[in-house]
Amino acid sequence: MSTPQDLKDLKPKKEFFIGIDSDGCVFDSMETKHKECFCPAFINNFGLQSVSKYAREAWDFVNLYSQDRGCNRFHAVVKALDLLRDREDVRKRGAKIPKLKKLEAWAKKETKLGNPALKAEVERTGDPELQRVYRWSLDVNEAVEKIVRDVPPFPLFRESLKKMVKNADVIVVSQTPQEALIREWAELGIDKYVRIIAGQELGTKSEHLTLAADGKYPRNRILMIGDAPGDLKAANAVNALFFPIIPGREDESWKRFHDEGLEKFFSLQFDGAYQKSLLKEFKKSLPEKAPWQK
Repeated sequence: MSTPQDLKDLKPKKEFFIGIDSDGCVFDSMETKHKECFCPAFINNFGLQSVSKYAREAWDFVNLYSQDRGCNRFHAVVKALDLLRDREDVRKRGAKIPKLKKLEAWAKKETKLGNPALKAEVERTGDPELQRVYRWSLDVNEAVEKIVRDVPPFPLFRESLKKMVKNADVIVVSQTPQEALIREWAELGIDKYVRIIAGQELGTKSEHLTLAADGKYPRNRILMIGDAPGDLKAANAVNALFFPIIPGREDESWKRFHDEGLEKFFSLQFDGAYQKSLLKEFKKSLPEKAPWQK
């Protein structure tokens, strides 16, 4: 397992640097993880059985189909419950939707938003609300390990990765637990191409890029590849370039990266008009409001 210090100690071996998100970007695993693992545990642990239909819609919107796609799981719980609480159909049914104030406060001050940090907070405070969230998170991890398997990378990712490492130091930048990331990348034999696999235990994606790349490579030689606004936010944190893997158009996005995007990056022709066109296309792909809010 890597540590934040490993990111800080990473020394350039190549001229360029590339950070890559994992779920939904490399692997077509977002739908399976959220619909089969995260959401059932969400409904069960937070007592949402009476409004399960709406709970599923809220969870899927936050994590798959909105500007919050790809956010940390603990932020996602707060956002999904808030969205559910404000829905008229839910209020009509008299459902009691928990408001997790302790989780919200903890998630605002803690940057290493993973089970180890939450477990430490639970042990320190004994807070029943945080205990409930911790049980949910453990249930999610157990379901992911049991259910999510044999998920290949998107077409042309493997070929793109082999081209990347010729000129770039490559790391994984993710909010998935490290254990799951290491297992998923190792199962397919692609872990050998990346220098570090950074998960939620190592901090936010912005912190990953700041520690690993900021000040070590020229700005126009740092690239983040991702499928969510949080990935773009991380790139902006270090003033890096960004290539979007557009949700629903992942195969097309990787083909574009393989055929033209990587070469433009390596030839220093990525910034400018090409980057602007990619960002314009990406920002149109995910809405801010749920369909029932319009």
